[in-house]
Amino acid sequence: MAKHLFRQFFEHESSTYTYLLADLSTKEALIIDPVIDTAERDAKVIQQLGLKLRYAVNTHVHADHITGSGKLKTLLPECKSVISSVSGAKADIYVRDGEVIKIGESGKTPISIECRSTPGHTNGCMTFVWHEGGAVFTGDALLVRGCGRTDFQQGSSDTLYTSIQEKIFTLPDHYVVYPAHDYTGQTSSTILEEKTFNPRLTKSREEFMDIMANLKLSYPKQIDKALPANLICGLQGDI
Repeated sequence: MAKHLFRQFFEHESSTYTYLLADLSTKEALIIDPVIDTAERDAKVIQQLGLKLRYAVNTHVHADHITGSGKLKTLLPECKSVISSVSGAKADIYVRDGEVIKIGESGKTPISIECRSTPGHTNGCMTFVWHEGGAVFTGDALLVRGCGRTDFQQGSSDTLYTSIQEKIFTLPDHYVVYPAHDYTGQTSSTILEEKTFNPRLTKSREEFMDIMANLKLSYPKQIDKALPANLICGLQGDI
């Protein structure tokens, strides 16, 4: 019998992946990077499965969509919002590098998520590692064959390179990489794949910084409404 539940959801407008984890013995759950546009969908699945959502966790203050944390808190009042202590955003719980988020503590198979600070895309980026599940939720720091942009919102390609090499690529090769976004239809990767094939991160630091400085990406479509909304958990007056 399965001990844990794991689901990957997708939001089409911003190509965002949302992840649901639950301990099936206690029915306690957490969700990573929910989107406001699909919060009702996610809440419905959580209710259908008889889960108790304890935490809505964001990897960082997103610029391309509004978080669903605040909306989920209105739909599922037991839920608490979680984000990095250096993110600058409001939340119920602030986490720091090395801390652990736990659900299902009273059950036989609790889930422990290690918080690893991985700044570079933003100052407050967190990567969440589920060691027992062999999975790492990298937010926008590491993507499948790519990485988060560094040309706005406290971005630093030098810092991002260090974060990925020291905090993510040091994980076991078989760990599955689950990013916050993918724009080509890929759902996951592995640490070994990204160390071997990522066209940016297989380069030297200097080459990486040159690549990132010359991406010539367009201004994010939703940034002007997403950033201020995400600083207050996606809903005016909510945390």
